[in-house]
Amino acid sequence: MRHREHSIRCFQFISHLQKQTWGIMQRKFSTTASRAATQMTVRDALNSAMDEELARDEKVFLMGEEVALYDGAYKVSRGLHAKYGDKRVIDTPITEMGFAGLAVGAAMAGLKPICEFMTFNFSMQAIDQVINSAAKTFYMSAGTVPVPIVFRGPNGAAAGVAAQHSQCFASWYSHCPGLKVVSPYNSEDCRGLLKSAIRDPNPVVCLENEIMYGSPFEISDEALSPDFLIPIGKSKIEREGKHVTLVSHSRYVGHCLEAANELAGIGIEAEIINLRTLRPMDDAPIIQSVIKTNHLVTVEGGWPQCGIGAEVCARIIESPAFNYLDAPVMRVTGADVPTPYAKTLEDNTFPQVFNIVNTVKQSLKVP
Repeated sequence: MRHREHSIRCFQFISHLQKQTWGIMQRKFSTTASRAATQMTVRDALNSAMDEELARDEKVFLMGEEVALYDGAYKVSRGLHAKYGDKRVIDTPITEMGFAGLAVGAAMAGLKPICEFMTFNFSMQAIDQVINSAAKTFYMSAGTVPVPIVFRGPNGAAAGVAAQHSQCFASWYSHCPGLKVVSPYNSEDCRGLLKSAIRDPNPVVCLENEIMYGSPFEISDEALSPDFLIPIGKSKIEREGKHVTLVSHSRYVGHCLEAANELAGIGIEAEIINLRTLRPMDDAPIIQSVIKTNHLVTVEGGWPQCGIGAEVCARIIESPAFNYLDAPVMRVTGADVPTPYAKTLEDNTFPQVFNIVNTVKQSLKVP
């Protein structure tokens, strides 16, 4: 009998202990299934940004070649014509100077046009409207005629489209006072910067990248909010490091991140700065980073002469960071030639990850 009572008490004690232990485990470990991170392609990020701004402000409209019935040459405007109609999403003839001029005039009259170039290579047909009309009118009118317009479309090299369709216009447009120029990298950049550009009272050039349109990126809940904006004129540190600073924009930020992962394998920690905005350029984080790392490498797809990397280099030379450099600033750029059509030549015309890795090693004098 006593043995039986002892067994019951032991069982009760063990049961009580198990309940307490499970209670502690419940407090320490969540039993709720974790939510998968939201992914969004660059194309959908741009599309959703325009959709939200068209809905928010009836003065906003989109115009360009094939943006309406065909949903855009790269499907960036997919569904917008069906939703907003042909007064808000407008197909134009193949005449960039004509429809860019129409868009600038509409902006002067108080509307907020988004003028899409099928590629920024075609913007050369309209460069008089972009520079002489859009960029200069606010100044020439003593501030009485604002021009709230966005010029957007794919910039830089695509693939297999040869010399006349593969130029980077980053330095062309960022050279001109009166324009703001943004160059987004990932989906969050595209949503936040394009929405800010549409709301800005000044003309803004938004340089996208055709190859990136189908690329998916994780995007935060905050960035999915209709109220999400990225301030124009602010860069972002994509990765912190202590040995070398890498400065880039657009697609080549991704190349820098890949190179940084490879460099980390040999003990080199690279700090990566995504410029996001090319004009006005946010140089303070670059200066602070170079003071910390003592080395700077710039990376871009454009030509070397008078490029974005050259501007970054000049700003470092003119800043206190110059005295902290332990090696000359080095640039990784596109080759100084018209883009060739042959794939093997084209591949070697633009920066690749190994070019960045080798340049960093050269800067740090690492074999």
